[in-house]
Amino acid sequence: MPFTVASPSIAAALAARGYTDPTPVQAAVLEHDGSGADLLVSAQTGSGKTVAFGLAIASSLLGEAELLGEAGRPLALIIAPTRELALQVHRELTWLYEKAGAQVASCVGGMDQRTERRALARGAHIVVGTPGRLRDHMERGALDVSALQIVVLDEADEMLDLGFREDLEFLLDAMPVERRTLLFSATIPGQIAALARRFQRDAVRIDTVVRNQPHADIEYQAVRIAPNDVEHAVVNLLRFHDLGAALVFCATREAVNHLHANLAERGFTAVALSGEFTQNERNHALQALRDGRAKVCVATDVAARGLDLPDLGLVIHSDLPRNRETLLHRSGRTGRAGKKGLCVLLVPHTRRRVAERLSQSARIEAKWTTPPTQEQIRKQDETRLLQHPIFEAERTEEDTALGQALLAGRSPEDIAVALARLFREQLPAPEDLLDVGPQDRPRPERSAHRDQPRSERGEQGSDHPRDRPPRVPMQWFKINAGRNMQADPRWLIPLICRLGHITKREIGAIRVGDRETRFEISVEASRHFMSAVEQAADPEVRIAPSDAPPQQGARGDREGPRPKADHAKGKGPKDGKPPFKKGRPPKHMRKKGG
Repeated sequence: MPFTVASPSIAAALAARGYTDPTPVQAAVLEHDGSGADLLVSAQTGSGKTVAFGLAIASSLLGEAELLGEAGRPLALIIAPTRELALQVHRELTWLYEKAGAQVASCVGGMDQRTERRALARGAHIVVGTPGRLRDHMERGALDVSALQIVVLDEADEMLDLGFREDLEFLLDAMPVERRTLLFSATIPGQIAALARRFQRDAVRIDTVVRNQPHADIEYQAVRIAPNDVEHAVVNLLRFHDLGAALVFCATREAVNHLHANLAERGFTAVALSGEFTQNERNHALQALRDGRAKVCVATDVAARGLDLPDLGLVIHSDLPRNRETLLHRSGRTGRAGKKGLCVLLVPHTRRRVAERLSQSARIEAKWTTPPTQEQIRKQDETRLLQHPIFEAERTEEDTALGQALLAGRSPEDIAVALARLFREQLPAPEDLLDVGPQDRPRPERSAHRDQPRSERGEQGSDHPRDRPPRVPMQWFKINAGRNMQADPRWLIPLICRLGHITKREIGAIRVGDRETRFEISVEASRHFMSAVEQAADPEVRIAPSDAPPQQGARGDREGPRPKADHAKGKGPKDGKPPFKKGRPPKHMRKKGG
């Protein structure tokens, strides 16, 4: 349905911006706006709620009038949790109320307080600010809220999470009792419900969050990678997808700094955001993203709160989110205002179950896939070059003259090759990632023999699960550690998993010999196992494919006799005692393989 706005100036502003049909939250707010009641609204991030409450306050400020009167004490107050979100709201309300002659002032941390006080002194119809700065202006007498007709709390759940409860209560207690209070929040937990009961009167509840299906404008992908390929996967994803700006989330400040440095070294125009940055540094970073000088932002969860980038098409979780709320909040930075977005979770294959539980909790269906390869990225580069807008641009006389000069001195093939070379030189080189195999790799199944009670297995059956024949095909390998190094599965298994980027579920039987140990790896895992071992390049550990070991119980098997100690030369165990603590690897392996 089309917008039904009483004020002609607001309707004209919407039409000028190309707004034809309201989003669900905008339609719901307009439907209940005529009643003049308080509203308690839950809406997803990026659902158009800024314009929604901009329309809601119009009935209180304008009614059916076209212009506002002379600016004096504020009539409407918008409270937002972060500086970035407050400035975004300020920009949105400025164009929405421009034709109505509204004066919109901002009061946020990090800006010059004297400039803000002068703007308040000149008069403002609408004030947008953060809780701490608004309280500071009120305590100093610069902000007079005695004439307020309506107040809006935007993303109230985040304000409480950031510790602004006391500031909010101070501001709301100081406002006129006869006012409208609109509360917008992505979720309505107990704290928000209690805040609404205290400061709202018979609020109308509006819920536009669809909980049984994922955000329709966000496509989710779960990319399975080797544990040490996280940064390489980020590089290839950024190179493959051309979706405007990209936001990469890390768990810690250290991870942000490290990834940002690596991306910058590879030639990406990237900025970083974390809690250790000053407000001035944040301003420069965000401005670089908005004007296109930077395409990638590496950030922590806290630093990205309230961040709104209109051209953000890609969100990458380089570290898996802690919980569903973090996942949804991160992902909600893209797919906003009807635009499509892509959300990618990088999942080391050792944490696949964690990612699956996280997706199930958030009720999203992520498509499991592999990271883009070098060949796929080069093919994508070729397609982009052939479809580059430069070929469609209008030619000037100067362009034509230069083109003719080039053709006079070079062949068309030389010019085309030079163009391709110039295009490639501007792009960071893609990375060579480990092949993690099929996404749905079969796991070794429990055999019928394993499910039998121990008393029914017979004397020939082994009690150790790794000595039982697996159902899936297996391949033998050997490692240069045997009884001479007190080889033990308790430290061999973590070492093999680390070097080969596999999990213990993919290891079968283990046979400990005198000077080497042979072990089984599932055939599916073995396809990338040796590639990972070779890239690890550990000089102390040698792993290679092997034939099947001797039968169980023969010399060289784990159950065979131990080698005799050579006490005269100081080798081997002494007095029957192992040379080091049982279950611990040799010192040189323990440092690297744990």
